[in-house]
Amino acid sequence: MPRRFNTAGPCVPANHYMIPALERLPEGPGLVDQRAYFVVHAPRQTGKTTALRALARELTAGGQYAALHFTCEAAQAAGDDYAQAQLAILQEIRTRAITALPAALQPPVWPGAPDASLLREALTLWSRVCPRPLVLFFDEIDAVRGESLISVLRQLRAGFPERETGDFPWSVTLCGLRDVRDYKIMSGSNATRLGTASPFNVKLESLRLGDFTPDEVAELYGQHTTDTGQQFAPGAVEHAYELTGGQPWLVNALAREVVEKLAVPAPEPITVDHLDAAKERFILARVTHLDSLAARLAEPRVRRVVGPLLAGDPLTLEPYDDDLVYVRDLGLIAPMAPVRVANPIYREVIARVLSSSIQESVTADPRSFVRSDGGFDFPKVLDEFADWWMENGDFLIKTGFYHEAAPQLILMGYLQRVVNGGGFVEREYAVGSGRIDLHIRWPYTTPDGSRRVQREALEIKTWRPTKADPLRQGLKQLDRYLDRLQLDTGTLAIFDQRPAAPAIDERTAITTTTSPAGRRITLLRG
Repeated sequence: MPRRFNTAGPCVPANHYMIPALERLPEGPGLVDQRAYFVVHAPRQTGKTTALRALARELTAGGQYAALHFTCEAAQAAGDDYAQAQLAILQEIRTRAITALPAALQPPVWPGAPDASLLREALTLWSRVCPRPLVLFFDEIDAVRGESLISVLRQLRAGFPERETGDFPWSVTLCGLRDVRDYKIMSGSNATRLGTASPFNVKLESLRLGDFTPDEVAELYGQHTTDTGQQFAPGAVEHAYELTGGQPWLVNALAREVVEKLAVPAPEPITVDHLDAAKERFILARVTHLDSLAARLAEPRVRRVVGPLLAGDPLTLEPYDDDLVYVRDLGLIAPMAPVRVANPIYREVIARVLSSSIQESVTADPRSFVRSDGGFDFPKVLDEFADWWMENGDFLIKTGFYHEAAPQLILMGYLQRVVNGGGFVEREYAVGSGRIDLHIRWPYTTPDGSRRVQREALEIKTWRPTKADPLRQGLKQLDRYLDRLQLDTGTLAIFDQRPAAPAIDERTAITTTTSPAGRRITLLRG
């Protein structure tokens, strides 16, 4: 069976295109050789399980270690019943060992009845009888909660000194969504962090499995070219990296959509247009990975970070604020400062999900904004939006749960509805910028058969209480955006959110003005 791009479950080298495990976790073998206890963490569906399973296989196949990867998910149902949690983990170890290890390396019969130290006793017994040093990868460790998690970590710490005499696993890796210090200890309604990493203060390193680099995206896509002969057109691989930010699931999903769903034939190269079409298809389909991220947007701690991000407001959080760390560990925002959405596809998903109710309430017919020559009648869109805003704006602002970004989401939702698959709305926003920039692309064919792409640029700003009119700053920012897009004109939308602002029907108007660079700018106030 030919290899394919994988978007479900761990990758298998014979079946899937993949980056080798040692390239993704190059520090792993060295830490194992040092007898290290260490942590691997990363957002979901970044390849943690694939990398650790492959590393375990390679370590065992090398003949020096008995290495086993297993999941702790079965212990989640045990809650604070640490005896049942230990039994669930040990049962999973035995099940995985039967399929992954030679008989001589598999664990013996576990010791007697479960008690507070069963896990330590069982791992001690296995370490003593195993002919090779034991290396264990505890995947999904953060599925274990409450007293059960405390018990597991304490037993691993207690056995740590005994590894020197062969009486405990040589090396242990804890793998999860978050670093060990950020594991939540849940007890009823109370939630606290481990903080200093105690009771697992024996860890040597915390490794964050990163996204693919541009070279790794090229390597992965190059495997498809090698297997099938299908080329990627100039700029296509770079565009895939730009859209995905190297997020492994997105990199694979984008290519899979082109190859399997759009079914671009192998003799035909994969182009930037194919990738854009694929991105739109799986965003609209709300595939599982994107849907699970979207569900997080309703969480108060996510809203606390994403709300200011959407509004362009300063993020008034401490650098180690737990909400910021949490949203970063989910993969929604980039791992490094400045705070920003992780990639353009996530930006699109966030905006569409949060503005979906707006799109449902827009009754305008998208076909009415297509000109006779096939182009997009953007001035008409602005006129009709202004009328719709005067009628519905006050109500919609009060009903949205991202209040600080309500006008931005309302305008974005309206535009997304009227574009309706005929074009693309690309969004850029970042904390502290005070704005959202929109780039609308409308590909069309003229009556004479010419292929063209119409582009429109729009900047959204809000007038906050105690602040000056943002017009002057907005025009300067819009000039810079238009310079980057190489456009001669654009639109600035300013929404007045001051409590003492005039009534919505009094303040809403469309006029023109001139930017500092001398460009003619359409000004929408609402």
